[in-house]
Amino acid sequence: MGRYFLEVAYKGTRFSGFQVQENAVTVQSEVEAALATIQRVPIQLTGSSRTDAGVHALQNYFHFDFDGDLHPQLLYKMNAVLPPDIVAQNLHAMGAEAHSRFDAIGREYEYRLYREKDPFLREVALFYPYALNRDALSETSSYIKEQTDFTSFSKTNTQVKNFRCRIETCEWIDRGEQLIFHIEGNRFLRGMVRLLTATQLKVARGKMSLSDFKLLFEQHRPCGLSVAATGLFLVRVKYPENYFPR
Repeated sequence: MGRYFLEVAYKGTRFSGFQVQENAVTVQSEVEAALATIQRVPIQLTGSSRTDAGVHALQNYFHFDFDGDLHPQLLYKMNAVLPPDIVAQNLHAMGAEAHSRFDAIGREYEYRLYREKDPFLREVALFYPYALNRDALSETSSYIKEQTDFTSFSKTNTQVKNFRCRIETCEWIDRGEQLIFHIEGNRFLRGMVRLLTATQLKVARGKMSLSDFKLLFEQHRPCGLSVAATGLFLVRVKYPENYFPR
């Protein structure tokens, strides 16, 4: 029995999330259907990072087990079968103990905003035509990087055992006409990036003081403010160095 990692990217606009759900079109359901069409048997996938409805990914992974030979042109065949908003990028033969979710040591996200009306960005970034205090965004992102307890920035219906995350990078950057919230860490809670984005924007618009922003971390009360999934991208899933065989 061989274990394989499948790297995918997708535009999440029309999907009800990453993981299989009953009576819903998801990234996993589309990829499993493509694999079944090519290999002629059902193949169950395990995902590395669940993304919510409408969230995009430049890189995400599934792993699966298969007893026998995979089609020699599997990636080519998959991309012929998959819908245009999903692409299969790489396939790696792995050891039997490899796990796409549990072996990941970090993840990188971006939340993308644009300030002037642009119909070509409407489904992949958030239109946000408000005056923002960039110094305030710099202060909030610097403060986030120093924190480890993100209880206030998690969806309430979660089953995680702790709310501690280690943030390695947290910054606001300009990329052309877009303003990007860029964050990397060892783990993220459900809804965490969107909640952090929304709260920082509230500070930058003068709707919340920096001291009240900091109190959210100290008092562990829900921030209660999120932004649409539209602008969120999972950029990278990070594994240990030399994790993938050459």
